[in-house]
Amino acid sequence: MVEYKVKVTTGEVLFSGSSDYIYVTLIGTEGESERTNLDNYGLDFMTGMTGTYTVTNPSSLGRLLLVKLEKEQYLFLPENEWFCSKVVVTTPEGDVILFPCYRWLSRGEIVELRGGKARKIFEDELPLLVHHRKKELELHKKLFQWIVYAEGVPHINNATEVSALPSEVKFSFSKMSEFIYTKAAAIAELKLKGLVNSTEQWKDLEMMKTVFWRNRTPISEYVSEHWKEDDFFGPQFLNGTNPNVIQRCTTLPPNFPVTDEMVQPFLEDGSSLATEMQEGNIFLCDYKRLEGVPTRVVNGKPLPLTAALCLFYKNPEDKLLPIAIQLEQQPSQQNPIFLPSDSEHDWLLAKIFVRNADFSEFQISYHLLGTHLLAEAFTMATFRSLPIMHPLHKLLIPHFRYTLQINLLARKRLISPDGPLANGAMGLEGLKELLKRAQSEITYSSLCLPENIVARGLESIPNFYYREDGLKLWNIINSFVKGMVEHFYSSDSEVSRDSELQDWIHEIFIHGFLGNNKSGIPKRFDKVEEVVKFITMIIFTVSAQHCALNMGQFDYGGWVPNNPLLLRKAPPTTKGSSSMNTILEVLPNISTTVNNMASTWLLSKRYTDTIPLGTYPDQHFDEAVPMQMIKQFQAELSYLSRSIIKRNALLTLPYNYLNPAEMENSVSI
Repeated sequence: MVEYKVKVTTGEVLFSGSSDYIYVTLIGTEGESERTNLDNYGLDFMTGMTGTYTVTNPSSLGRLLLVKLEKEQYLFLPENEWFCSKVVVTTPEGDVILFPCYRWLSRGEIVELRGGKARKIFEDELPLLVHHRKKELELHKKLFQWIVYAEGVPHINNATEVSALPSEVKFSFSKMSEFIYTKAAAIAELKLKGLVNSTEQWKDLEMMKTVFWRNRTPISEYVSEHWKEDDFFGPQFLNGTNPNVIQRCTTLPPNFPVTDEMVQPFLEDGSSLATEMQEGNIFLCDYKRLEGVPTRVVNGKPLPLTAALCLFYKNPEDKLLPIAIQLEQQPSQQNPIFLPSDSEHDWLLAKIFVRNADFSEFQISYHLLGTHLLAEAFTMATFRSLPIMHPLHKLLIPHFRYTLQINLLARKRLISPDGPLANGAMGLEGLKELLKRAQSEITYSSLCLPENIVARGLESIPNFYYREDGLKLWNIINSFVKGMVEHFYSSDSEVSRDSELQDWIHEIFIHGFLGNNKSGIPKRFDKVEEVVKFITMIIFTVSAQHCALNMGQFDYGGWVPNNPLLLRKAPPTTKGSSSMNTILEVLPNISTTVNNMASTWLLSKRYTDTIPLGTYPDQHFDEAVPMQMIKQFQAELSYLSRSIIKRNALLTLPYNYLNPAEMENSVSI
């Protein structure tokens, strides 16, 4: 008789353990073992426990290929699912083989785990393994099915309820509990104060500061004190929640007729607009994509959503200041250009309308579409096209944790007909129209930060921490991905031969980018460097880009006048008629304000089971070279984190949204 030592690890997530019987069968090239009940003295398969068991066989099973796990009822106890992290088998020949699992098992379910090194499809020769690979993808294509969410928008997972999602992609119990508690606590406080359903107008802005007793951050407090100041207004387009719109302006748009006479007082003495544009000191935010987007009708009138234009000047002190605002795309006497020299309330009101336009673009075009919906497409394609033994599945799967569930919840709670985003300025119809417009304009280049920065002419603008940290992070991710991909693909021909890889990119091209050739997204891969770039983009998008956009929502939007979800009155058509009362009439009412504050708090919160970028608690690789590359990746991320903390100590407004230590591996909130 020969003995196999089988180590079985139960997950550390709350309620991972089970009291049921667990059986194992080992399958090798020379046969399979008897079905063996894994049972030691005392309790087995408790949360976080690793148990060691012995499986005997009359002779060697040869090369060990698969481990079959089964779960059956113990006595009359009710069902409790079991989360198996991994199985490690030591063979009689001394080989130690890892079989990753990282999924839940129910009674009557049979799971076959594949062990050993990551392998591409053309490297599998044994019929059993080829069949296992094919069977896994067939199952995943049934479990993860595409449906159309809206015309012209990336396709999504077909599940409409969390219960319909496979258990391995759902929130942990602790994550779901904390998520529910955070929302309930915020809403309870608002109800206690009688604010949740109040349709009244704010009597003064100071009242907003008393909305929450505890839900505050140092930056949100700073914003509430400085939001009116031009010195604050400008830099947040670089380092706030939406650094995606601003670009260098070398020629004024013909529909934005700003003259030297208008802006001369705000430029350096003796300078001109043309000179400053030539020297690279003029910048523009143009929200033209919002023009004509339908908005919600309230009290018989459509809510305003301005396709504003805002011009900025980088002065000799390197401050970025707004110098001209036009609230609609077409110039006219009823669409004046507002200036810092206008009355205090005219200028403040114009800036509020710009911030509302920025909020709409930020939430829908860049946050929802540019991170959440693309992450869902990447996740779906990976499950459907790359089996768990594929090296790129192993590399990417940690970066898709919780993505399908958070997106499903977003569709049910945030962008449903009754959700806060669908009850913003646009409504559900306008939201889908803006998504469609943004999707039609998305390009591969815009998703790759180094190219994006160059295209917008932002290479040298000072104090642009999103760019500084983002480019360093892009390079660190790219170096890690390059090493991993080149380790598994020794030549371009191996890329071309990998039919699963080609299926994967084709699914992303068709379902994520709707087959749009103009996007520049590849339909197939022919070179190793093409794979490296694309996977770098994916990991950056679902970790860094999402964090940069998501985690500052309460910081910059908790003070609602700085980031209003909607405005209630049309933009001013003349100058000199605005007052503080006008501003209070324009801003959202009490209920809309406080519910938006609660939503941004929920979405900006760092949850206790966050897994930071570069942290891989689930062991998918056990080969020496990939493991060493992961350690190097983690070391470089740690160095960047320390340098960001050191820099932030010197800043009035620290920029921490691209600090790897604070950044989630995936789109999970």
